[in-house]
Amino acid sequence: MSATQATTPHSPAADGPMGPYGSRLLDGWFSTGSPADLDQHLHRYGPPPLPRSRQGGVLIRAVEEAGLTGRGGAAFPTGRKLRTVAEGRGTAVVVANGMESEPASRKDQLLLHLAPHLVLDGMTLAAAAVGADEIHLCLPRSRDNQRQALTAALVARRRAGLDPVPVRIHTLPHHYVSSEETSLVNWINGGDARPLATPPRPFEKGVAGRPTLIDNVETLAHLALIARYGPGWYRSTGAADAPGTTLVTVTGTVHNPGVYEIPLGTPIGQVLGTAGGPAQPLGAVLVGGFFGSWLTAADAARTPFSKPGLAAAGAGPGAGVLIALAEGACGLAETADVLRYLAAQSARQCGPCRFGLPAVAEDFATLAWGGADRELMDRLHRRVGLLPGRGACRHPDGAARLAATALQVFADDVRHHQYGRPCAAANEPATVTVPNLPAPEQEGWR
Repeated sequence: MSATQATTPHSPAADGPMGPYGSRLLDGWFSTGSPADLDQHLHRYGPPPLPRSRQGGVLIRAVEEAGLTGRGGAAFPTGRKLRTVAEGRGTAVVVANGMESEPASRKDQLLLHLAPHLVLDGMTLAAAAVGADEIHLCLPRSRDNQRQALTAALVARRRAGLDPVPVRIHTLPHHYVSSEETSLVNWINGGDARPLATPPRPFEKGVAGRPTLIDNVETLAHLALIARYGPGWYRSTGAADAPGTTLVTVTGTVHNPGVYEIPLGTPIGQVLGTAGGPAQPLGAVLVGGFFGSWLTAADAARTPFSKPGLAAAGAGPGAGVLIALAEGACGLAETADVLRYLAAQSARQCGPCRFGLPAVAEDFATLAWGGADRELMDRLHRRVGLLPGRGACRHPDGAARLAATALQVFADDVRHHQYGRPCAAANEPATVTVPNLPAPEQEGWR
């Protein structure tokens, strides 16, 4: 995947990093052409501006005023999360989530490679803001080169006296649900890398039973910039109801697949244009990744890429993924592949994952590749409707959203498939790349 910046012009702020066309997180890389080592990072940004003792509230207020939201999937207000943990009972813990278990996403991997010290600054600043005395960085076990590089970066920072709070790196099994925040807590507490039932939520009782702040690594990198340049600078780009920039992985039938930094609120059609535009006429776009929503090409083109903008279209930014599907491709077969993967990747700790999700995946496969009977669609709609809100985690909810939007967006194809006339493209190579990974039971959870 290549690293590129969006081509949406905006008015740059007087201070702070602002690369071509508004890149911020990746700006240093565009200036040097290589990942930033500690000397380059300090030359560009200086050391992290740690708040003085008992002044973490100043940074929290700045993040609240900036309007920063999480970049890991839920887009929850980061300032509110910081304040809740800071006001919790007991000494806090910070967990940085670099798992990136969404198969279509490459943004966190790229950010950690190109600007590791920006993320590490954000971790240290977040710890100072909430009064934490421990920081944990969670990475997938499958990316050992990344672990080695970040370990070396932490050694360099310790020698420079930059990190007053110790950082411990954890490498977890790279399963889809292992990036869920309670999975990280469970792992750090000595358990398996699979979700726990809630409540309590980690901000109330997480690592070692203490208030725990869990943030995606991109979120923490934005926090590091807000601490330096302030909320006014942060809000100088993006939309009024969704300020700042975000990293988006664009793939599928586009000329230049890659990771792009865009102002939030940029219409999806413009984001695809940043990636060179469609390589073929578009039929639909999968927004948010495997837990995302299908939108028709026409709807996607005019929909702003932000939580408020996508909510109006019944979607969300998810893990920051856009997958462009060519007109004439079989969206039902694409969805069936993803549902089969999600069913295999579940933690199998509750009924919806053990029984409901595999049943939906099987029904969808029957619809996609023939053999539908008269009862199939009634059964499929009923099963999809039963999945959300019943699991120990949100895994069934995401799968249900994907399935429900596919049935809606590809309604014409559904009618053909239902009556034994599947798309000619149903057996062609897939656009949505599904990893060929062993099931968690084969690889283990610890």
